[in-house]
Amino acid sequence: MKQISIGAYFTSSAKPAAKGEATKGKNVTDPPEEGPAPARKRLRRTVIEDDEDEDAQAKSVAPVVTPGDGPKAEDVGDVAMAEAAPAEAAPAEAAPAEAAPAEAPPAEAAPPATVPAASASAEAALAEQKPAAQTEEERENAGAGSAPSQPSTSRAPLASIFQRPAARKATAAGSPSAAAARGGKTPPSAGPSKGAAAKVAKGKVAAAGSTKTTAEEPAAKASEADLEDADVESSGDGEDPISDSDEDAGGDVNAILPEGAGAAKKNGAKKKAAAKGAKGDKMDGVGTGALAAAAKYAEADFRKLINWKEGAPVPYKLLADTFEEIAETTKRLEIVALLVSAFRAILATNPKDLLPAIYLCVNRVAPAHTGIELGIGEATLIKALCEATGKNEASIKKAYETNGDLGVVAVGAKSTQRMMCPPPPLTIAGVLKAFQNIAQASGSKSQDQKRGMIVKLLVAAKGNEPGYIVRSLQAKLRIGLAEQSVLVALAHAVHLHREGVKDRDGRLAERLEAAAQVVKQAYSECPTYDVLVPALLENGSTDLLSRCHFMPGVPVKPMLAKATNGVSEVLEKFTDQEFTVEYKYDGERAQVHVLDSGKTVHIFSRNAENNTPKYPDIVARLRGLLQPHVQSIVFDSEAVAYDPEKKKILPFQVLSTRARKDVNVGEIKVQVVLFAFDCLYLNGESMLHKPLTERRAALYSALIEKEGELQYASYKTSRNVEELENFLTESVEAGTEGLIVKTLADTYEPSKRSSHWLKLKKDYMEGVGDTFDVVPLGGFFGKGKRTGVFGAYLLGIYDPDTESYQTISKLGTGFSEEQLTALADSMRPHIIQQPRPYYKWSENLVPDVWFDAVAVWEVKAADLSISPVHKAAVGLVDPSKGISIRFPRLIRVRDDKSPEDATSAAQVVDMYRSQAVIKQQQAAKQKEQDDDEE
Repeated sequence: MKQISIGAYFTSSAKPAAKGEATKGKNVTDPPEEGPAPARKRLRRTVIEDDEDEDAQAKSVAPVVTPGDGPKAEDVGDVAMAEAAPAEAAPAEAAPAEAAPAEAPPAEAAPPATVPAASASAEAALAEQKPAAQTEEERENAGAGSAPSQPSTSRAPLASIFQRPAARKATAAGSPSAAAARGGKTPPSAGPSKGAAAKVAKGKVAAAGSTKTTAEEPAAKASEADLEDADVESSGDGEDPISDSDEDAGGDVNAILPEGAGAAKKNGAKKKAAAKGAKGDKMDGVGTGALAAAAKYAEADFRKLINWKEGAPVPYKLLADTFEEIAETTKRLEIVALLVSAFRAILATNPKDLLPAIYLCVNRVAPAHTGIELGIGEATLIKALCEATGKNEASIKKAYETNGDLGVVAVGAKSTQRMMCPPPPLTIAGVLKAFQNIAQASGSKSQDQKRGMIVKLLVAAKGNEPGYIVRSLQAKLRIGLAEQSVLVALAHAVHLHREGVKDRDGRLAERLEAAAQVVKQAYSECPTYDVLVPALLENGSTDLLSRCHFMPGVPVKPMLAKATNGVSEVLEKFTDQEFTVEYKYDGERAQVHVLDSGKTVHIFSRNAENNTPKYPDIVARLRGLLQPHVQSIVFDSEAVAYDPEKKKILPFQVLSTRARKDVNVGEIKVQVVLFAFDCLYLNGESMLHKPLTERRAALYSALIEKEGELQYASYKTSRNVEELENFLTESVEAGTEGLIVKTLADTYEPSKRSSHWLKLKKDYMEGVGDTFDVVPLGGFFGKGKRTGVFGAYLLGIYDPDTESYQTISKLGTGFSEEQLTALADSMRPHIIQQPRPYYKWSENLVPDVWFDAVAVWEVKAADLSISPVHKAAVGLVDPSKGISIRFPRLIRVRDDKSPEDATSAAQVVDMYRSQAVIKQQQAAKQKEQDDDEE
């Protein structure tokens, strides 16, 4: 199928690519210079018609589902299933008043760009490498994630665009806008014309059809107001924003994509150039951000959002509309304000629905350590969508191949349906309950059960709801909503609900900021909303830390270390502080929770994954390694592969060969030793706020050391440069990665990469203080001896604030033949037709194939440099350029890390700046030597 821009799909004349613009090996228009902007993606109407050769299915009819099928109706928000009437056909042409201009408006719109597809030759080469054919469900069960995707890179409203023109007008005329309900302000938009802007002013949701501005434009073009309020990572969040003009575009009624979905709104230029304003200057000890937030809350009237009775279940539409508006802005304060309004509406009518609302906002269904997760495969979702809408699978797949967002496809498929007996609205509590049932379904018929429950949700969903239902089921909400923003909004909403918005003593902003800090700290120590939210509802943030605290069985995220470039830098940073250095073991982080004097043991990974089934040997031995007085303990450690005969530790690669599930103690071939280095909890008392000296003493008093089973991390306390360098050499010879430097007087800081812990790795002598955890995003076909495998890979890092993967380097050297084959075999099942919308890349370096972000590789590099090609941390050091790593080489595959654990943009910036400081110091030292010689 010919690839054309989404923005031009419904227009009568799409502007073709200029001569000579085609990318090598590609047969379509080039992508934007930086690739699709990894910006927030709003859902929009997608008109989907069945293929002409399947006219019998073209009349979309919702299935009849009996109450006995799947979960009970109340589990999905009291959804009553009803037979749907045949869908009305889309009008052959849009009404004249709503028609889009044949050409983009001059000066205000740029021609839409598309992402290149693989060439015929590339497809042929790829075909030789593909494994035996699998069914979609087999690929899904294997985690293939290979469904195609094309980035759509323009913003789009949800509720209004999903409707036909006439319905859209009625909606705008008959109900107050969500923007007005939240204080009379409409989120920013990249509207293509003054007419669209005027409609925004009148209360309609913003629309942007074909405007395209790139991250390479000067940051000066961003208004001062935008910069003052911009998010620290404001390039978007991972799925590009879709925009649309409010006029209906004319064109082929059988077209699959929505109008105006192909252009991108500029975000990248405003990134870290706005960091100072985003964080907020301090004014009498209170951040200006908090002051601005207080002002926003005073203006907003959350009551306008309430259209349900007090005590009644809160409709899911409240969250769907809030998500829509969040996707429209990159400003952290606006995002928090939108959430606060929604949360206050819930608190004012049905507070018990606040907990399920929080879970839906963070796209989870249960605490992380329970292992209950969503992440439904695309094949299952496509089948469910077909059942729910009556569309044939071919038309759904075609729409998905072209658009790359099943949420958009879901809304489009639903938009042509008309129900004779519409089911009751979805509710927040009902949707979460349905998600939990779907996540926990098991057994031989679990796939059918899951699909049935999904169908019920989709049939009941209205307007923009199907899109967010589908995205949530995929665990890919991607609207730029960071969990920290949810925590701040939760704190502010509860405080305002209890105390009101009137600033009688001029200290409201101060109290809001204090409440947010308390809530964030409480969640870091007790990361479960099941405890946090009820505690907040009971007594606000007052004494919250005493009611919501660390407890065995609920893992905290580990404290992490920052990289450093040498012993001299350590001594400089810790000039006036006592510190110790420990071996940094090359294994897997293990947070061990022991309860009931050893009767109950839990072992959690750095991601709060329950690894207890993976280590039955550790569980069996721990009871005998506790001192008699120990009833409960939580300690931090590293699980390391061990050779009991040679009595030495083994590399991480050996540990990674150990089975992860259903491990039988008698069949274990890779022995493991635990190296304990910190005590977080002991006999009913949290140790998190104790200094390291006390935590270490508690650890040594609680455990019994036994070689090859449980040992303490080797450490040394000294300020002598020569002694520290010798200890570093010893650590390397012992098979570790180097040293961790820790201040003795500081506390344990969960989930923070703290400056109180520094990594001093053996690699620092080679120029870069740390290795990089990168995600393979694309592959380049090998030539010559490498024919049949990938000869090189496009690597990326992850930016958690924007939820985007940003390219950082191309890896093509240092592979053995075995590695090339193994890596190709591991990545081949994850090939996708187009880069995901949340990938940030350059047209100057386009791989032959793209991969889903599924793997993490550790690489070592010579140094870091500013790059006009790569997009890692773009805008954070240079307003339009990213940072790249030079001469990378593969160290190992990190099976213990998820793609979201890859090196972050902020870490890359820290390492780049640290490297620059070292180079300046070396240059200054050399200059002094030269001057002395003269």
